[in-house]
Amino acid sequence: MTNIVVLVKQVPDTYSERKLSDADHTLDRESADAVLDEINEKAVEEALKIKEAGEGEVTVISVGPDRATDAIRKALSMGADKAIHVSDEALHGSDVIATSKVLAAAIGKVEGYDLIIAGNEASDGRAGAVPAILAELLGLPQLTFVRELTVDGTNVKADRETEDGLTHLEASLPALVSVSEKINEPRYPSFKGIMAAKKKPVETLTIADLGIDAGAVGLANAQSAVTEAAPKPPRQAGQRVEDEGDGGSKIAEYLVGQKII
Repeated sequence: MTNIVVLVKQVPDTYSERKLSDADHTLDRESADAVLDEINEKAVEEALKIKEAGEGEVTVISVGPDRATDAIRKALSMGADKAIHVSDEALHGSDVIATSKVLAAAIGKVEGYDLIIAGNEASDGRAGAVPAILAELLGLPQLTFVRELTVDGTNVKADRETEDGLTHLEASLPALVSVSEKINEPRYPSFKGIMAAKKKPVETLTIADLGIDAGAVGLANAQSAVTEAAPKPPRQAGQRVEDEGDGGSKIAEYLVGQKII
């Protein structure tokens, strides 16, 4: 029996307009459509495959505003069993370290977990650091950038793929795994799954419920912040070259001027 925790995040849809807020230069989440991050769908899928190969339970954990419930329900409709949603206004603008501490405390609410699965990085922040920080906080072995995963009794085996090649990893459970986009193709929720998700338990917690001081999280306590931001300038019209027998020379002069040749 393998009890699995999957970390999920609601992010702005990459196909919608994304921007920073004028007030504090944090991501303006209200201005864009929100979806369950694609890499998290793959993390949920991998957890479900492990569960279906034996016995176990899949618990989804998410840190985010109230609307993140939609992303949680998507994971539940895929087949996850239950969820924990940490929602607190004090978390606005938290950096990866504070976020990891909150996630670690939320994971502590899951009794007897064996495996934690996350995506390599979220498509909004792209820090790619939360899995490693979380593993350090929890004192767990970490298997990152995983493209193939197998649970064998009390051990977990994985193939890690990076630019340097393929590495075979193995660790004892409990452990933390972060998956890459090559890990699988996630399933589509069935109508039955969507209906069942409405009845699955979602426990909503604040940071006070987790024993975390508001003075340790939020934008004011982040170790990095955006101090200035400006929208991308509109694309300028290209330079047109009239060929009067000397077009080639004009193009060459332009390329030299741009230090391309």
